[in-house]
Parts: sequence; structure tokens; C-alpha cells
Amino acid sequence: MTGPLQGLRMVEIAGIGPGPFCAMLLADLGADVVRVDRPREVPLGTPVAPKFDLTRRNRRSVAIDLTHSDGAEVVLRLVDQADALIEGFRPGVAERLGIGPEPCLDRNPRLVYGRMTGWGQDGPLAGSAGHDANYIALTGALNAIGHADGPPVPPLNIVGDYGGGALYLALGVMAAVFEAGRSGRGQVVDAAMVDGSASLMTPVYGRYAAGLWHDARGRNVLDGGAHFYGVYETRDAKYVTIAAIEPKFYAELLERIGLVGDDFPDQWDEAAWPKMRARFETVFKKRTRDEWQDLLEGTDACFAPVLSLSETASHPHMADRGTFVDFGGTVQPAPAPRFSRTKPNLRLPPATSGEHTIEALGDWGFKLSEIVKLQESGAIGRRRDDN
Repeated sequence: MTGPLQGLRMVEIAGIGPGPFCAMLLADLGADVVRVDRPREVPLGTPVAPKFDLTRRNRRSVAIDLTHSDGAEVVLRLVDQADALIEGFRPGVAERLGIGPEPCLDRNPRLVYGRMTGWGQDGPLAGSAGHDANYIALTGALNAIGHADGPPVPPLNIVGDYGGGALYLALGVMAAVFEAGRSGRGQVVDAAMVDGSASLMTPVYGRYAAGLWHDARGRNVLDGGAHFYGVYETRDAKYVTIAAIEPKFYAELLERIGLVGDDFPDQWDEAAWPKMRARFETVFKKRTRDEWQDLLEGTDACFAPVLSLSETASHPHMADRGTFVDFGGTVQPAPAPRFSRTKPNLRLPPATSGEHTIEALGDWGFKLSEIVKLQESGAIGRRRDDN
């Protein structure tokens, strides 16, 4: 096991979306994360074969029936030795299962208890179901994304689940672990996607308060309103991106695409942006995506081709850096970020439910006789080859 988090022990109560993604991030960086799955493989979201559920990678799975009378005690024994636990239930569910913050912190006062929800642990909507689009809708983020003449466009589930959720949970957990190392006291981390997504919008709210951001889609520099920051179709019906914000980069872009000498309005004349965008659309349709790539890539014109999922790994820059790797027969993003000394790596492919029950519980202090007894009672599951 390598990575800067080597030595950190964490319990993950299986869920969907941001919880597993957070656990993956910390496991990628070297943490020993034990995932508590249900005894039988039960789809928690859109069904995906376990080997392709990449957010399960780099950690071991133990199958524990949390509704069994002994299930909670198994989790609490893991908690005894853990630095952190994360769960993504609706508020109150972990408490009803007997693994809420109070019993966990009673057992291990240094424990960091990370809670991942959409709406947060309190507030009028706390008990309601929801998903990424719902959460970012309340923060202003969704309304800001999309074309001026169309509806808001959900940005996959990156802004809520992963940006505002998983990354803020990971940050919160690690900040609390750092603090616990000094104070000797754990605490609860309430990571809500509405809070994290709102936090991601901080620069936009600042510009809005300063009168530099229109509260409407497609009228601002970074939302496609400006002709020098956006996506353009090419002759072969593919796309390229331009992001020449600074004047010197904008000047280089104009020169390289053959528009030097034209009588253009000032770059920051917002009234002229629609006319200029139409001009750019005409220019970029004159060449194919590859031709534009040959002309502009690697220059200060701030250019990149829009690649499909099947193209990304073979792009020369991505290939040179090893941004994508083939692990277990599946091409996937490599761990990030990078470290000069304590380098993260991929160690384990995505686990099936309970795949490592005996091995992981043994490593966490359970005797084999205890494990067998728990299996016989139904409190923990068996591996498929144990049935």
C-alpha cells in the first residue's frame, strides 16, 4: 500500500454517488478503507456490473447485515480501530441501525464521523429524497449552466455528487482527522451537497455582487456568452474549445485563425459578443477538428479539441502523463492528484459484495472462530466460494 494516506483506517458504509467516490479518493491516496456492503449484491442505483463500478476500487468489501441484532456490533468493532467512518443515509437512519455518531464516538472518541447527504442533516428538506440536479438547483448553479435560448442543462452529476459532495466530504474528513491528531477528539462532519455546490459558486456570487455577472444564462464570460470562451462546431461536425480570455491570448487567437486586420469591436464589448460569436462560428466551420488541432494545439490561443470518451486516453498529452490507465482490463482515470514522494497507485479492482469479509475482518482484529460464528448467525455474509 502506498500514498500519503498510508496508515489511515476508514470504514465506509456502502451507498451510491458521492459516498463511494469520496471513499475511492481516499483509498486511491493510500487509506485502508473497508467497505461495509449488504450480504447480497443489491443494486443501490443504476445497475452496473461490480467490475465496472470503478468507484469501488482500491478497497476491500465486507458483507454485514445491519438489520441483524449483531450487525451493528461488528461495525462498532471496526470503528474501535478506525480513524474515520463515512455514511450516506438519510438523517436518522444510521441512528436507527445503531451505528450513529453517539455510539461510534462513545466507542472511539477520536473518530471522525463523516455524513454525506444532499440537503444536510437538518432543515425543512432534510428528510426528503433527491439527487444531484435537485441539490444544485437550489444553489443557483443549475440555472447558470446552459444556452441563453434554452433550459438549464444538468452538468452530468459532477457539480452536486462529486464536486459539491464527495470532494467536500473528503476535505472535511481529512481536516477533522488532522484536528483530531492535535486535540485527541473526533467530531461529526455534516457534508451536504447543497452546501458544497453553493461553495463552488463563491466566485460567481462575488462577481454577481460586484455587478459583473448577469443572472441569466449565456450572457457571461464563462457560460458561453463571450465569443472568446466557448465551443465551436467544425467542418466535420465535431467540436473545439476556445478560452482566450486574456487580451494577449485573444490577440494570438485572432492572428492564428486569420482574423487579424479585421475591424473588430473591443474584446470586452458585450453588446458585440453575439455578432462576434456568429463570425467565429463561420470561421471554425471552415476546417476539421484535426486541422484546427494541428494549427492551434500547444499555442497560447487557449485551444483544445472536444474529445469523446473513446478518444481521451490516446491523446498525446494524456498518454504522456498517464492520466488514464488500464487496470484489471478496464481503462480508467488514474489516482489524482500526484505526489513527488508518496505516490498513490491502483491496488485492488472493484470488489463484489463481501468479497474480502474473512480477510478484512481478520486484519481488523476478528478471530476466525468469531467470523465463522457471525457467518452462521447471518450477521455477516459469506464469500461466494464459501457457500
